[in-house]
Amino acid sequence: MPKKVDRQKRRTQIADALMRVAAEQGLEAVSLRHVAAEAGVSAGMVQHYFRTKDEMMTFALDVVRERNQIRVTDAVTHLGTAPSPRDLLQTIIGTLLPLDEVTRADGRVALAFLAYTAVRPPASAALREETEQMVGFIAGLLPCPDPENAAAGLLALMEGLGVYLLGGQYTPEQARRTLDSHLDRLFAAAPAHTGETVTARPA
Repeated sequence: MPKKVDRQKRRTQIADALMRVAAEQGLEAVSLRHVAAEAGVSAGMVQHYFRTKDEMMTFALDVVRERNQIRVTDAVTHLGTAPSPRDLLQTIIGTLLPLDEVTRADGRVALAFLAYTAVRPPASAALREETEQMVGFIAGLLPCPDPENAAAGLLALMEGLGVYLLGGQYTPEQARRTLDSHLDRLFAAAPAHTGETVTARPA
């Protein structure tokens, strides 16, 4: 009887191999052949699950996104049932920043994918939608006259800090201080927290 293969598990195995190649050797090293060698499977098997490099890259980013969501959910759960908007944002952004080895590895893949989509606009559609959702979520937490612009700025700050952390220009401590200082300014004129439950649903 033929052995039944878990298609999702196999695709994730290949995506993990892609992320290791991208994180260790750079995006230019990512190819079906190199990913197959890293995963310990044949190039034909990789092509069986991913017809093109774009498909493989998109799936790998989905894996990173899912891991980030799990990290954020776990971190927010520790805040209790009614976190303040500031604490919620600090926790979410702090969790998404590449502050340790595990998140740095995923961050390098996300950065590589961003560079990849810069020259392949069709591959960036998912990122555009995710960015719009994240801006909307953050805007709903900010006590500002123009929350959407403030949210876009905070998201840009997060991405910039991520790049500086990955490049070694900032230490984790510097990144945390910068984030805290920016949140302090955004919430300086905020009304007192009323205790209502805030549900975290970032993209």
